[in-house]
Amino acid sequence: MSLRSAVRQALASADQVADDEERVAAARVRGCSPVAELGNRRRGVAAGVLRSVVLRPREGVPTVEAELYDGSGSIDLVWLGRRTITGIEPGRRIRIEGMVCDVDGRRTVYNPRYELSPRAGE
Repeated sequence: MSLRSAVRQALASADQVADDEERVAAARVRGCSPVAELGNRRRGVAAGVLRSVVLRPREGVPTVEAELYDGSGSIDLVWLGRRTITGIEPGRRIRIEGMVCDVDGRRTVYNPRYELSPRAGE
């Protein structure tokens, strides 16, 4: 570690350190792009941690919505017609793939393919 990076890390806030750690963890997943680089109306593959998961009906249809965060940004994941999905919970690491679109200024993927990363002991 260089002196510059050591000083930067010593002066960084806890949020900056967490962002850097998350970016490094997401970059280790093969074939994934940073969320900040995912283009609108293009297929994308990303990995990160689920920050929040909620059940939110849309136009009378049950949906599970989650926010995936990878240190570079976040993306909303929406599974239509579902009330729960086993394993989809806050703090869980996940790799997703799907069509990225812009919904009210937020990157969103509807019904993404996903792979849950195993937890310690699984």
